[in-house]
Amino acid sequence: MSAQTSAERTRTTGHFTYADWQERALGEEDTFPRLAHAAVTNTFAGGIEAARTTCEYTVLYLTEQTGGFTGMELLAGTVDGRRGTFAVEERGSFDEGGSVRCAFEVVPGSATGELAGLRGTGEFTAEHGSPSVPYTFDYDFG
Repeated sequence: MSAQTSAERTRTTGHFTYADWQERALGEEDTFPRLAHAAVTNTFAGGIEAARTTCEYTVLYLTEQTGGFTGMELLAGTVDGRRGTFAVEERGSFDEGGSVRCAFEVVPGSATGELAGLRGTGEFTAEHGSPSVPYTFDYDFG
């Protein structure tokens, strides 16, 4: 874990792993573009500590290997030692090489406990075959 404080925001880092990925096609599976729904469980370590998050994605496949996604993830745990729950909205894309790029933002008003007032944005890039995904998260409290 690494936390850096600037005049405005604190940057923290860490990694997460996929604990579960359940995907189902919406509509015909052999056509493009195609929609799918994915229910995902992640475990975060580092600046964000959260076991077994709840995450729901809508995925748009442009081809069998490329597309984009949007989703919401609910995290219960800590951010740099402060305990609570918060939600993030995620938007990203994936390419034919297996890279997934995602930006996320805390949903305003979603943070509870010691995290009340949490605001922040983050990002990650997942590489195909890597069991651990590094993230960065810049945050403050409003």
